[in-house]
Amino acid sequence: MSTRAASPPSDTPRTRLRRLCAALLAGVLPLFAALLVNAPSASAAGLTEVTSFGANPSNLRMHLYVPDTVQDEPPVLVAVHYCTGTGPAFYSGTEFASLADRYGFVVIYPSATRSGQCFDVSSPQALRRDGGSDPVGIVSMVRYVQNTLGTDPDRVYVTGASSGAMMTNVLLGDYPDVFKAGAAFMGVPFGCFATTDGSGWNSACANGQVTRTPQQWGDLVRAAYPGYNGPRPRMQVWHGTTDTTLRYPNFAEEIKQWTNVHGVSQTPSLTDSPQPSWTRTRYGGTGDQAPVEAISVNGVGHSLPTGGMAARAITFFGLDDPTDPGGPGDPGDPEDPPGDADCAVTVTTNTWNTGLTGSLTLTNTGTTSVNGWTLTFSLPAGQTITSGWNATFTATGGTVSARNVAYNAAIAPGASVGIGYQATHTGNSAGPTNLALNGSPCT
Repeated sequence: MSTRAASPPSDTPRTRLRRLCAALLAGVLPLFAALLVNAPSASAAGLTEVTSFGANPSNLRMHLYVPDTVQDEPPVLVAVHYCTGTGPAFYSGTEFASLADRYGFVVIYPSATRSGQCFDVSSPQALRRDGGSDPVGIVSMVRYVQNTLGTDPDRVYVTGASSGAMMTNVLLGDYPDVFKAGAAFMGVPFGCFATTDGSGWNSACANGQVTRTPQQWGDLVRAAYPGYNGPRPRMQVWHGTTDTTLRYPNFAEEIKQWTNVHGVSQTPSLTDSPQPSWTRTRYGGTGDQAPVEAISVNGVGHSLPTGGMAARAITFFGLDDPTDPGGPGDPGDPEDPPGDADCAVTVTTNTWNTGLTGSLTLTNTGTTSVNGWTLTFSLPAGQTITSGWNATFTATGGTVSARNVAYNAAIAPGASVGIGYQATHTGNSAGPTNLALNGSPCT
């Protein structure tokens, strides 16, 4: 995409906002149009507009999707559209409704009604709890659904693309007691887009020129709800490396902000590649529901989510496992049991003196093909991997990631691939544990 995000000094705020809308229209709508052509229609349920739902200072519209079958006390996902978009367009052009059909949660689709159809993520009113503007209206939608449908107040999540991703950051800062986690596709940190001239456009932030320390970013979030000392929502952030609308440096700034908010190290606890173009880092934990998860998508511009990203966000929330409340721990924690696995691994080890080999057979036990995979596992203390075959192996401490090579990237349902490694040991020659395929635990 060749649209420039910066504006010449003579531009007015309104001209800059129009340029933003044009950039987003060029980069995002073709993606969603393509998704709509291929979107399955597996449910009789449809989108319903709710016209009176509570305090709504900025005149947002609300559309609601309730699957034919929902969980008891179903979770709620708020799905927030991009500039120039609408709730119905985001419903039609993304996978969140079909995932709601599969897992039985409810989806709220807000619509911005101001010129350009961007959400307010820049005004002082939007950047503080109950300050007014769009965040108040969106939280009114959540409370309406809780009161009318009996949804679970402890399982409320938010996701969005572009302007919706920026709103995801804002909602998690303003209402940490309402939202349990968020997933932001192509966004910027909370407070980055703040303006003092009344416009909704911040060129410096859009161009990735706003840099702060983690403490400074974290302080902006904490100032949105002074005195709040409760748990903070987990955050998943996504960004394409060639994004020219909301540029890629914003990705690193989001990581700095949310690791500081959670009080966890900026050094990743886990780094892997669930798909060949993805680099995923987790902070403060190694499981599917670490406090902060970040996915960099190589060679992609302002056009997310695509290719299974929505499903990955649902896993991060814990919505693909009705027994899992999506809390702050890792899936291995007693209070965070893992869901059913879609993979199985058999392990055979052969040991001699201070060395061993491990042979692993990975089977796809799901109903859809795996196209690109990374198998992660933990080695026992004292073992160090030295080489491997049929996969590309990387090791961080005792955690190993084995990524597919070109000839075995696809695993059909019921099919298997074999990989292996050689390692040294200091006495403990047991096999690996904590095996997971693309982040999902294996049996």
